Amino acid sequence: MTANEYASVANAVLLLHAAFVLFVIGGQALILCGWWQDWQWTRGIILRIAHLIAIGFVTLESWCGVACPLTVLEDWLRVRAGTSSYQTSFVGDWVQRLLYYSAPPWVFTALYTAFALLVVVTFITYPPRRNPGCKPGSNRAQ
Repeated sequence: MTANEYASVANAVLLLHAAFVLFVIGGQALILCGWWQDWQWTRGIILRIAHLIAIGFVTLESWCGVACPLTVLEDWLRVRAGTSSYQTSFVGDWVQRLLYYSAPPWVFTALYTAFALLVVVTFITYPPRRNPGCKPGSNRAQ
């Protein structure tokens, strides 16, 4: 692969990373809005389990002191592209500014843990359903 190809793949990994973060944070916001607005799709079991696993993975990484695989992959690709880490296009630069900021590791661990607890509490108090179109006690077939 050429340097430009490595840089392009690194940018794609960065956008994938941003999409993952959006799924975790935006997903929780949508689930809470769905609870408030009675949107049945936010009770879908696949969505809810995927969301729980996603934040669980992030929190476990943080507690174990493991670097995010997407960050590691992006760094590796950028080195092969001949650039230092996190030198990207205009869009890539802004995505990086939203994803990466400087704070002691314990701050991130605390934030991830608190967010994971919010997701777990939401999961328990607003549980998913196999058939989210059916409300408990309705006459529709389960």
